[in-house]
Amino acid sequence: MYCPVCSNKTRIKVRDDTVLEKFPLFCPKCKHETLINVQQMNISVIKEPDT
Repeated sequence: MYCPVCSNKTRIKVRDDTVLEKFPLFCPKCKHETLINVQQMNISVIKEPDT
């Protein structure tokens, strides 16, 4: 899986039948953590306001 911020590889592998909701994806290169949803190989980034 690739980081939505810097487009580099992360350490997460996703299969066709994987379902993730509100998953904290961490990128080891840019050090960003992003919340994502994954369903049927479609990745969507969750934009939440900072509190």
